[in-house]
Amino acid sequence: MKKKSKDRFQISNLKSQIYIVFLLFTILCSLGIIFACTPQRDKILRKTKIMMDTIVTITVVSNSRGDANNAIDAAFSEIERLEQLTTFFSAQSEVSQINKNAGISEVKISPDIMDMLDKAMFVSKETDGAFDLTIGCVTALYDFHKKTMPSHDAIKKNLYLVNYKDLVINKNRSTAFLRKKGMLIDLGGVAKGYAVDKAVEALKKRGIKAGIVSVAGDIRVFGSKPEGKTWKMGIRNPRIKEDSLDDIMATIDLKDMAISTSGDYERYFMLNGKRYHHILSPNTGYPAEKCQSVTVVAKDAVFTDAFATGIFILGVEQGMKILEKMGFDGVIVDSKGKIHITPGIRGGIEFKRTY
Repeated sequence: MKKKSKDRFQISNLKSQIYIVFLLFTILCSLGIIFACTPQRDKILRKTKIMMDTIVTITVVSNSRGDANNAIDAAFSEIERLEQLTTFFSAQSEVSQINKNAGISEVKISPDIMDMLDKAMFVSKETDGAFDLTIGCVTALYDFHKKTMPSHDAIKKNLYLVNYKDLVINKNRSTAFLRKKGMLIDLGGVAKGYAVDKAVEALKKRGIKAGIVSVAGDIRVFGSKPEGKTWKMGIRNPRIKEDSLDDIMATIDLKDMAISTSGDYERYFMLNGKRYHHILSPNTGYPAEKCQSVTVVAKDAVFTDAFATGIFILGVEQGMKILEKMGFDGVIVDSKGKIHITPGIRGGIEFKRTY
């Protein structure tokens, strides 16, 4: 009898404990202290850093601030890693090693640099050399911070070194080699877009379902905003006044796409009434003059980045043909300010006023 009484007491006590725990759980839920009681709503979290000599912003949609921060930090780390491989100004980077050994010997390169060079060469071929990563020996002559440009003789002297066909990549040996001494590759027209793609991969690996990675004018969006809407991206007016707050020419809705804009307003100086900007023609060594800006929309930022540069140099007629061939969409503002749009985005783009 005593044993049964004791058992009843234990059962009763256990029931009381369960009831107390349940009651406490209910109270905490009602106060919102235990977030698992009701599913947390997705929120937008954003971080910005100065990387790759520009502004990098990563935006994610998540219901966990901790998970979001960890994913964003991992994406920033990926961009930093790629920056160390590709920077034109560090003697330790793989790009600098390739340049240092130009005309001397091939250089062992990492899978990322191999992939980047391979994609850059593809764009060079598709743009008939308008995009040329060996433009570095001419780019190095300009100083856009001091607003000075090289002499015609200096440009002419280095221009003969510009030829993407003189870059030899050997996939079997994982090497790259510049045939002529003095040649310089500059991955500025492809590295940022490549870094965007890799940062998106890093976010997705850590469970992020939606977000934006923006490295200057190279942007990639994936998934949807918390309310299920697409991301709205702005396209800058290339001739906006510096003191104007209204610098957006148009907006475009995007989902799971990349967008890049190359413009003559990004890095430039005025000299004797003429605009000198950083997008140089491999044929002349001088800033390209056929466009004010080019925006390309495609799946991968590495291609929107590079093709935007190549098409800027080629101009409207050839540029529109390339966009059609590649299955990309785009907006080209020609040298006179006239806007040209591919048919695929006519219904998805909204201009702030009539141009």
